[in-house]
Amino acid sequence: MNKGMLIVLSGPSGSGKGTVLKKFLEENDFKVSISATSREPRENEIDGVNYFFKLREEFEEMIENDDFFEYAMFNGNYYGTPKEYVLKELEKGNDVILEIEVQGAMQVKSIVPDCVLIFMTTPNINILKERLIGRNTESMEVIEQRLNTALAEVDYINCYDYLIINDDVDIAVRDLKDAIKNAKAKVAKNNNFIKYFKGEI
Repeated sequence: MNKGMLIVLSGPSGSGKGTVLKKFLEENDFKVSISATSREPRENEIDGVNYFFKLREEFEEMIENDDFFEYAMFNGNYYGTPKEYVLKELEKGNDVILEIEVQGAMQVKSIVPDCVLIFMTTPNINILKERLIGRNTESMEVIEQRLNTALAEVDYINCYDYLIINDDVDIAVRDLKDAIKNAKAKVAKNNNFIKYFKGEI
């Protein structure tokens, strides 16, 4: 059985990653990595579906055991990406997509070197600002923080395999499909050559 492919999707808050990914998953059979958190479940959230909900002590024990690709603390609660779920799905031959911020993506790459990194962003910082303001969910202070983070994140674009400019959701979904298709074709070609060179095919 061939191992599954791990796709890591990153980009600034407000770039539309969640919207594009949701639409992509409606038509494509990918497993989505589930994050763990130490916060309490919100109404309608289900353990193992929205998050793996952990007690703070459990989360800290997982940190000590090196059970996360990456983790961070926001508003006094831990959030992290458990290795076990992702690695098990890949071994089963399932493709997994992981939506994660830039620093986390770099950590994942160090653990799974053959993962495919895809960066998604708006055409420019002004459009990003308009989208963040348009969500009407955060103060201008928080929006300015997110914009500063975005300016720092785009410096990592050269570390990624593919760049998607999300100016139109349908086009961005198509570009995401194309990037993954190209990545799969490259891997298949390389694997076939290795087998051919060894005389296995």
